[in-house]
Amino acid sequence: MKLYMTPGSCSTGIHILLEEIGVAFEAYVLNLPRGDNATPEYLALNPKGTIPTLVRDDGSVLTEFQAIAWWLARSAPKAKLLPDGAEGEARVIEALDYVVGTIHGQGFARIFTTDTFTANPAEHESVKARGREIVLRGFAVMDAMLAGRDYVVGNFSIADAALFYVEFWADKLGLALPPHCHAHYQRMLARPVVRQVLREEGYR
Repeated sequence: MKLYMTPGSCSTGIHILLEEIGVAFEAYVLNLPRGDNATPEYLALNPKGTIPTLVRDDGSVLTEFQAIAWWLARSAPKAKLLPDGAEGEARVIEALDYVVGTIHGQGFARIFTTDTFTANPAEHESVKARGREIVLRGFAVMDAMLAGRDYVVGNFSIADAALFYVEFWADKLGLALPPHCHAHYQRMLARPVVRQVLREEGYR
């Protein structure tokens, strides 16, 4: 398989899941500031121009973090990246969608890609401030979910790979994580696969 990714981005979560499963894949690094995701070649592969993109063994293309993560978990059941039963799986998807759609898509997106929310430079700081509000509220929600648990639904799952990448962003921006999220982040950093992925992506 082929993973189109950017180090330190949301694709880091998919990188972690691929390594957890132990499947062989090739990594293709996209430089987003340079516009690698807007080239005709990449848009022919993924017309959305987003990351991550996974090209599977049969040549078919899968996009969107949630879809890729769920497919990887279902394709490798021995890795136990999803809990047994419909209730457990629904709770994982519930958390996964909130992290990716709200904390990332509504919060961090306002911080990292401010000009996509307003063309007026005078409004940039207010947009970023709103992004921080959404992020901090999102972490408060996840903190409550983590109370009494090592991972989002008890055992490590695809939701934890998503939560990790936004925790990683918060750490790099100097945003304080609430206690249960902080403990989760440290627990994730201690996982051998996570340490391996961060080394491979250039982080020490």
